[in-house]
Amino acid sequence: MLPGSVYFAWESPVWTGGIAFYSARGVGDWPREVAARGYLFGLEQFEDLVAQEMYRKPGEGPRVDLDAVVRDGMVRLGEGRYETVLYLGDRAGIPVVTCTASWDPESVELRCPAPRYLKILAEGLRESHGWTTERVHAYLAGLPGVRGLWDVAELRALIHGE
Repeated sequence: MLPGSVYFAWESPVWTGGIAFYSARGVGDWPREVAARGYLFGLEQFEDLVAQEMYRKPGEGPRVDLDAVVRDGMVRLGEGRYETVLYLGDRAGIPVVTCTASWDPESVELRCPAPRYLKILAEGLRESHGWTTERVHAYLAGLPGVRGLWDVAELRALIHGE
């Protein structure tokens, strides 16, 4: 679990709905704790991930100066939706980083995520955190972009696989 907020914004041409972004700071009445899952990547693998999230080919994105990310807490590679790299601390002596948007989360329009996107998130929460279906539902239902935009019963049916 990380401090901060997850919210859904932008309009993904692949998912056809809002996609998840991370804000390290609390925003308004948004939830202040984020369920996260880490993967052990080499720096080049992480750079390829960022490039692919920006619809570039692996190796075509900007290089990440990991020392600068750790030292400064954040490095902007560009203005794209996943071109801000944040340092989240260390785990077993390894820097933990993520990519997110550079914009102020309070300034963007929240977007409802597509059902298949939410279903994948729900499966990931069950698998990585061992959460019950009810806990997954409560967590997702409270996220900005889901809260107030998704029908509670439809979300429950999606998560329950009905």
